[in-house]
Amino acid sequence: MAIQEAREIDDFLKSTTMDEATIISKKPLLGLPITVKGSIAVQGMSYTVGVKDTPSIATRDADVVTKIRKAGGILLLVSNTPELCLWWDTFNKVTGITRNPYDTRRTAGGSSGGEGALLGAGASLLGLGSDIAGSVRIPAMFCGVFGHKPTPNWISIEGHKPSATDEYWPNYFAIGSMARYATDLPLLLTVMSQSNDARIGFNKKVDMKKINFFYMNNSGSNITNCVHNDIKNAIYKLIQHLEVTHNVEVHKTHLESMKMCFEISIAILLNNKGVYSMFNRLDDPKKSKSVFTEFLKYIFFMSSHSYPAICYGIVSSLVQKLPRSSYNKMMEKRAQIKKQLEELLGDNGVLIFPTFHTSAFYHNEILYNLNNVTYMIVFNMLGLPVTQCPLGFDKNQLPIGVQIVANPGCDHLTIAVAQEIERIFGGWRQPMENKESICKPI
Repeated sequence: MAIQEAREIDDFLKSTTMDEATIISKKPLLGLPITVKGSIAVQGMSYTVGVKDTPSIATRDADVVTKIRKAGGILLLVSNTPELCLWWDTFNKVTGITRNPYDTRRTAGGSSGGEGALLGAGASLLGLGSDIAGSVRIPAMFCGVFGHKPTPNWISIEGHKPSATDEYWPNYFAIGSMARYATDLPLLLTVMSQSNDARIGFNKKVDMKKINFFYMNNSGSNITNCVHNDIKNAIYKLIQHLEVTHNVEVHKTHLESMKMCFEISIAILLNNKGVYSMFNRLDDPKKSKSVFTEFLKYIFFMSSHSYPAICYGIVSSLVQKLPRSSYNKMMEKRAQIKKQLEELLGDNGVLIFPTFHTSAFYHNEILYNLNNVTYMIVFNMLGLPVTQCPLGFDKNQLPIGVQIVANPGCDHLTIAVAQEIERIFGGWRQPMENKESICKPI
C-alpha cells in the first residue's frame, strides 16, 4: 500500500500544474514516510495493541492519521507497544519485545517504544506516539531522538486505544510527535493540530534572548533516585551555552510543592474513570474480565495477559477505592504545584528538567525504577507541554536527554529551545558502527 501511494505521488508530481509553494501549503507532508504507534488507529492495520486474545484491525483512521493522509504523508506501519500501553518497557505476548538500537540488551522504553526504536535506528523519520505517563518522552530519550507532548486539547486524541470516558482524561493524555530532527517537530504537530490557536502556537517565532530560563537537576520528589552525573554535566553544559551565547541568566529553582509529586500524580492519573482495559471493555462490557480471576490465572501460567496489564488492574482498583476526600486533597496539591509553575514560567519561561535519572536500563529493570517515572509523569498530571531533547551520550555510549517544559499554550518555546539544543549538541546520531558487538541481535 505504501509503495502504491508513493507511485501515485510520483504520478501526481509529473502531471500537476500546482507550483511548489502551493504544494507545500496544501500538502506539507507530501511523500514523507510516517510511522505510527500501534495504539493509534490506522485503517486496515493492526489495532490489537498487544492484547493476545482480542486481535483487531482498525476499520477507520484516527483523526490525526486522517490529517496526515490529507497532508500527503505515507503511512508505513504501526509500531510495537506494551499491552494496552501499560508499561515503560515495550513487550507483549503478540509481537514480542522491542530492543534499544544503541544496545539490544536494553529497553527502548515505553509505551511508544516501537517508535523510539525505529527512529533511533534511522528506520523512520517522523513518528506518532502517545503520552499519559512519559510514554513519548522516555522512549525518545532512551533512543536518542526528540519527542513532544503538546498542550492538552491542541491535538485530537480520538481513535486511540486505550481511551477513557473520564472528563479529565484529555487534560492528562496526549498524542504527540517523535522525530530524529527538532526542525521537523512543528511540521508534524501543525498538520495534526485541531485548532488555529494550535497551528499558530506551534510556529511562533522565538527570540532566545527574551526567554526566562529556569532549571532543576532533580525531580523535587522525596523518593526518586539522584540524576546521574553524565546527565547533570550535560545540563550544566547546556546552561553554560545559553548564558554565554544568548547573554541570559539560567536560574536554579526549587519547588517545595514537588515533594510528593509522585504520589499525587499516581493517585490522580489512576483515578481516571472508564479507562479501556481487559477489565473494562468499553466496546463490549460483557467481555470485561475479573481482576482477581485474571491474577489467579497469571499465577498458574494460564493468563494470556502480561504482568504489567494485570498489575495495572490491581493497582487502579485499589486506588479507586480510596475515599473521595483523599482524591480531593491530591487535586488541591496539584493545583498548588501548577499555580507555582504558572507564576514562575509565565508566558515566556521554560524549565530545564531531567527526562530520567539514567540512560536506558536493561529489560525489566523498570520494576526497580517505578519511583523514577516521577520525572515525566508529573507533567502529565499538570497538563504542561514538554519537549524531550537528546543531549549526547553517557559513558556507556547510550543516549541521554533533558525535558524543556513550559506553560500551556507555550509549545513554541519548548520547540525553539529543542532546536537550539540540536544545533549545539548535534541531536540524533545513528548507532555507532564500533558498537556492533553490543548491538547484534539476541
